[in-house]
Amino acid sequence: VKNSSMPTQDIQMFKDAGVLVFNGPDEQYVSGLAMGACAGIGGTYAVMPELFLKGYDLFHKGEMAKAQESQYVICRILYKMCSAHGNLYAVMKAILAKKGVECGSVRKPMPGLIDSDAAVVDEAAAMIDAAIAKYC
Repeated sequence: VKNSSMPTQDIQMFKDAGVLVFNGPDEQYVSGLAMGACAGIGGTYAVMPELFLKGYDLFHKGEMAKAQESQYVICRILYKMCSAHGNLYAVMKAILAKKGVECGSVRKPMPGLIDSDAAVVDEAAAMIDAAIAKYC
C-alpha cells in the first residue's frame, strides 16, 4: 500500500497488519523508511530521482545524519517548488523540460505554468543541479 497520510505511525500500523508499505509524502521520505516503508512513491521523484536514491542508499547504509541531511535538501527544493503561484505539476514539467525531458504541460482542468513562476522553476532547477553535484 502507498501510505500518503502525514502521520508516519500509519506505516507501522500497516506493517503490523502484514502489509508491504511505500511512503507517500515526499517531505517525509527518510522518516517513512525509518518507520518501515520498503521504499516510496512520490510526485516529485521525477525531477530529482538522484536525491531520493541517495537518501535511500544512505538510510540503508545506516548513515542517518547524512540521510537526514539529504531529506532536508529535498524538502528545501520542495518548498521552493511549492512557492510558485501556479500548479506544482506544471512547475515539475517545466523543470523536466529544462533537463531535456519534453513532456508538455499539464492536462486540463489543471492550470499550466504561469509566467511569474518562471523564476521559481529556474531556482528550483538550479537547487536540484547543485544538490546532485554536491551529494551524488
